[in-house]
Amino acid sequence: MSRFNLSDWALHHRSFVWFLLVLSLLAGALSYMNLGREEDPNFTIKTMVISAALPGANIEDTLKQVTSRIETKLEELDELDFTRSVTMPGQAVVYVELLPTTRGPEVPEIWQRVRQMMSDIQPEFPQEFQGFQFNDDFGDVFGNIYAFTADGFTLREMRDRVETIRKRVAALSAAGKTELLGVQDERIYLEFSTARLAALGLNQQQVMETLANQNAIAPSGVVQDGPERVLVRVGGQFDDADSISAVNLRVGERFFNLGDVATITRGYEDPPEALFRYKGQPAIGLQIGMREGENILEFGKELDLLMDGVARDLPVGIEMAKVADQPHVVDEAVGHFVQALAEAVIIVLIVSFVSLGFRAGFVVTLTIPLVLAITFVILELYGITLQRISLGALIIALGLLVDDAMIAIETMISRLEVGESLSKAASYAWTSIAFPMLTGTLVTVAGFIPIGLNNSAAGEFTFSLFVVIAVSLLISWIVAVLFAPLLGVTFLKENLAHHQERKGWLRRGFHRLLRAGMRFKWVTIAVTLAIFGISLWGMQFVEQQFFPDSDRTEVLVDIGERQNASITKTREDMDRLESHLADNDDVLFWTSYVGRGAPRFILSMDVPTPGPHMGQIVIQTPSAAARDRVKNMLNDLAVTDFPGVDIYVKNLEIGPPVGKPVQYRVSAPGTDQARDAARGLAAVLASEPRLRDIALDWNEPARVIRLEVDQDQARKLGVSGQDISEALSAVFSGKTITQLRDDIFLINVVARGVDTDRQSLDSIRNLQLQTGSAGNIPLMSVASLEYDTEQPLIMQRNGLPTVTVKAAINGDDQPATLVQALDGAVSDYAATLPEAVNIEIGGSVETSGDSQEPIAAVVPVMLLIMALLVMAQMQSIRLSLIVFAAAPLGLIGVVAVLVPFGVPMGFVAILGILALIGILIRNSVILVHEIQVLLEKGRSKWDAVFEASDSRARPILLTAAAASLALIPIARQVFWGPMAFAMMGGIIAGTLVTLIFVPALYCAVFGVRRPDPETE
Repeated sequence: MSRFNLSDWALHHRSFVWFLLVLSLLAGALSYMNLGREEDPNFTIKTMVISAALPGANIEDTLKQVTSRIETKLEELDELDFTRSVTMPGQAVVYVELLPTTRGPEVPEIWQRVRQMMSDIQPEFPQEFQGFQFNDDFGDVFGNIYAFTADGFTLREMRDRVETIRKRVAALSAAGKTELLGVQDERIYLEFSTARLAALGLNQQQVMETLANQNAIAPSGVVQDGPERVLVRVGGQFDDADSISAVNLRVGERFFNLGDVATITRGYEDPPEALFRYKGQPAIGLQIGMREGENILEFGKELDLLMDGVARDLPVGIEMAKVADQPHVVDEAVGHFVQALAEAVIIVLIVSFVSLGFRAGFVVTLTIPLVLAITFVILELYGITLQRISLGALIIALGLLVDDAMIAIETMISRLEVGESLSKAASYAWTSIAFPMLTGTLVTVAGFIPIGLNNSAAGEFTFSLFVVIAVSLLISWIVAVLFAPLLGVTFLKENLAHHQERKGWLRRGFHRLLRAGMRFKWVTIAVTLAIFGISLWGMQFVEQQFFPDSDRTEVLVDIGERQNASITKTREDMDRLESHLADNDDVLFWTSYVGRGAPRFILSMDVPTPGPHMGQIVIQTPSAAARDRVKNMLNDLAVTDFPGVDIYVKNLEIGPPVGKPVQYRVSAPGTDQARDAARGLAAVLASEPRLRDIALDWNEPARVIRLEVDQDQARKLGVSGQDISEALSAVFSGKTITQLRDDIFLINVVARGVDTDRQSLDSIRNLQLQTGSAGNIPLMSVASLEYDTEQPLIMQRNGLPTVTVKAAINGDDQPATLVQALDGAVSDYAATLPEAVNIEIGGSVETSGDSQEPIAAVVPVMLLIMALLVMAQMQSIRLSLIVFAAAPLGLIGVVAVLVPFGVPMGFVAILGILALIGILIRNSVILVHEIQVLLEKGRSKWDAVFEASDSRARPILLTAAAASLALIPIARQVFWGPMAFAMMGGIIAGTLVTLIFVPALYCAVFGVRRPDPETE
């Protein structure tokens, strides 16, 4: 029984194969239209935020009684990478960071375990502890944000209207989470003058209890009136501020109206926790997420239609602006990539037509849409969307997927040239080259295994690169052996001229070079190894990079005040900064966030811990050039007009967020040790002129007034420490005494001191305490004041106080370059520190290392699979070693391109260099296999090596040209540029060196000598 021949089977079932071909194209077109669109692929944010409160505690008590308990318990979590925490007086925020290798689908179950762990230890906390809040939606993305500003409307009226709009948006089938942004909670303030209350003999505590009791909701019974139940209700609850001011109070035999002894106002939380503004005006935002798995372009159209109607219905005085439009960004980004894909297709077509002629080139051309169509169908089945990574992968794959078709058609043409029939020539590829092609294809796919098996955040981000390339290359082999023979029979002429007899100058030159390489084989090997050694040495001049900044046109400005700064100070500085944006032609609009960071409108944003000392501005510019001008202007402004304020101007990031690129973490057992060591390290970094904006993430202590209570005297007068704390809190911070029920909202009624009391330290000395027996007594009769300082916040990492020294880069140098340049100075400084103080590298260098470690762990698996495939094909250890010897030669071209052009080698470029191994091994497999085929046909070793190298040089060079030239459209892109340059240089140089080096190495290994005399 003859061996099965798939190509021959296709020729005998032409109608069915044509049907499959047309069906594949139609299915691919439908799948392409159905594929989801995104700017960047999703990756799991493996971070959970645990918030906890212990009201009234100082920072040391909060740290010991809350933060440390949480961090200690979390050490039991197997998947924990590290914890980092921010502790403030009475409040703790702990970030749970999972190991980079934790798989995304496992994360929800881990968060459930964390909740259970916290529930287990809750009884261990002080009785004043108010419980936990968990945020495991830290990675939620709000791709659409609208800002509403008003003239002549109150914030409450604005909130009611925006809430109505939110409900309409939430009703859309594709809408996900929707939230209001910048809402200011209403308050009713009762502002008492402590001096006036004391003069009138009023007890502030009694006043507050009277109001709370009157407004309480309490059951008042049910009257059973025969067959009917009649509910009893007691009135008197407050319905507005006027009803509160109308309350009468009795003191002895006299009655006082509450409005006579307190100023009652209805307003908003003062001071506010956070503010949202649009172009400097107070605003309320509507942030909108999309349900997972939906098409963002379709959702964008649906949302635009709804919001256009909303805009038409808004009353005069309310303006709506769209400040984040992810569907538009995605549409534009996908459009650019599709354009790049089309350019790559055209380039490959030109290579095919020029190298193979019109008919053969046309056959290869037809295989491209066929491979892409089937690939689109599989991508849709596996839920892979069209985004930066998958579309880039298609462009990379495009130059590789024509390899098999080119080789198959080239083989068919060579058989036609010797006089074989179309059918016999078409089926010859299966018997001669199909399985070496399959081995080569699988080896090429294996080169991308470090992406497919990399569980880091960066690996998850680039995972679709592996899927797209693996699928498209495997499909390309099937197309080459199933559909290409049918297309060849249909479109090629049976009688073709013997092109091998027409030797051009290029081919003649290659023959001379090949014979010289084979003849002087040891010289060829030595020269190749020398060039490779020079390339290894030259790697030190290639700058290292993690991910480049995004090419989007937004500018982000991080503002960091001293940690004890009030939100008023932060707002004032941001007002001054924003005043420079108002009349700037390079600024379309901006939004600012005071006391918090911007919402995550793209996944790669780094969301900071909220606090009154920080803020963020997002500036939209019309172009990349305008963006850079705005950045330069703001950087100059930060130096001249904002001394003492940490202002960091940056682009959006691609991939996992980092923040300031150069970072060092200083950890120590005590806060003072950590702060002192970090300040010294900052001085070391300041000596490097290429760094700027050097700052510590926490440092300055805050002023504190301590009241030392004479406990014996206080007990004599019937006053406790709790009484004093509550009295002070009621004056300065305010105390919620009841709530006003207004529609669906609850409005806190807060008693506090008047402005003059709240804003003066002298109020403490003048404070009068109410006692049961002694009447009103001055606070100073039972307490004395002491002035001190303490940290307003403490940051920890893995339970140790940790100060991070952060720096931006002044110029085009990469973070790794600067960290390497500082290595000696930092090491010398670290040697002067106590042994308990530890300095670790953070920032971009650490994140890059964390992402590369999983790659390094998978590389042995990649090499093992490659070795298995090559050995299965070659069936010889010596032949396999010859094939593998070509693998590292691509580095010659990589260094030759990256160093002169100053292109950094980032995470994606490293993946491309690993993929080069598979591409070059594939070429070697095809070449060495042809040598063995010719030996079996009776050729001498010298002739077999020469003829195989000559016959395979053309298809190998053609596929190398297609693969490298197809990368040109993405070489100019920020994200793919380094990988494109590295792969183009590696493919071109590696292929040329391989065509001479592999024959020379074969001759050396098998002792092949030049015949005497040699016939040319």
